[in-house]
Amino acid sequence: MDFTLNDEQELLRGGLTRFLATRYDLEKSRAAAKSGPGWQPDIWRAFAEELGILGAALPEESGGIGGGPVEMMLIAEALGHALVIEPYVDTAVVAAGLLRRGGGDVAAALLEQIVAGTAIVSLAATEPTSGEFWQDVRTTATRDGDTWVLSGEKIVSAGTPLAGHVLVTARTSGEPAGTDGISLFLIEISSASEGFELHNYRTVDDRRASDIVLDGLRLPGSALIGAEGGAWPSLAQARDEGAAAISAEAVGCMRKVLADTVEYCKQRQQFGQPIGSFQVLQHRMVDMYMEVEQAAAAVLLAILKLDGEEADRAKAVSAAKATVGRAAQFVGQQAVQLHGGMGMTEELAIGHYFKRLTALQFEFGSTDHHIARYGRLTTG
Repeated sequence: MDFTLNDEQELLRGGLTRFLATRYDLEKSRAAAKSGPGWQPDIWRAFAEELGILGAALPEESGGIGGGPVEMMLIAEALGHALVIEPYVDTAVVAAGLLRRGGGDVAAALLEQIVAGTAIVSLAATEPTSGEFWQDVRTTATRDGDTWVLSGEKIVSAGTPLAGHVLVTARTSGEPAGTDGISLFLIEISSASEGFELHNYRTVDDRRASDIVLDGLRLPGSALIGAEGGAWPSLAQARDEGAAAISAEAVGCMRKVLADTVEYCKQRQQFGQPIGSFQVLQHRMVDMYMEVEQAAAAVLLAILKLDGEEADRAKAVSAAKATVGRAAQFVGQQAVQLHGGMGMTEELAIGHYFKRLTALQFEFGSTDHHIARYGRLTTG
């Protein structure tokens, strides 16, 4: 496949890569993740004000640049290479996509704030009984005059501890596991008190997530985003966009892990010579390289299909997510083994990348989930 970036895309990738290389410090990032606020607000502002990446893939009417999936891929891969913990995918890809397709004045105003870097928005779509199926929604929303009343539970809502708003799926009609009758509601966290509980925690890969309890939470009528009961097509697209974005992020992670492993094997001495001179280890690194390149090709195909027909999009995304999942497991494990005991410590970057690569295998659908979905889509 002949794929060439245009001048604007090259500038985007080059500018972001230089910024991250000079201004994004891994040690400072880990400190913010482990004992600080969980992210670096100054970096997020720079993403918006200096680089414009928060709106690079969003339409011009929202203040964005008017790019698309390719721009999103370039950004996500660069962020993965630098192991950025700020919630780009959660906010600028998943939540922004839902708001853009939902429409309305509330969504439009919030989109502009996302582009400006003044708003972080997350999505709460998974529930204790739903597993990997976002359409299995037991949270309910009922009308009461001009308000909505929400009750239910959401789990592992990524980025919510950092967010000012959270989008929540709730059933307004239909059967519990059906795609009809699912609606999307916007909650302003600071104004939600009675009937709203957040339980925040740090994940294994140093991200922040929340479990949410809704117990008769009242929301104004304007909290409904999009058509009542018609949120599923947008949610399905958002999940595929999120899966494609983190797959691109994983490619960036793996490229960095491979480069660090090759460099380490050139320096580490055993029996009076670098371990990288041993043929069996060279073969391992070649296998790592092949896995990375296969994953990158699968991600590119998925990116090019994101704006296409739903069936083509879903099949390409599942193929990419499954390929990336296999590659992330192999590359991460081989990198840790080739680094020896140091590979699992907090002192080397490789240990942090390994945790992220492990977590990425399960976000927006696990490897097994996407293998099964790809099988269903290809066999009819």
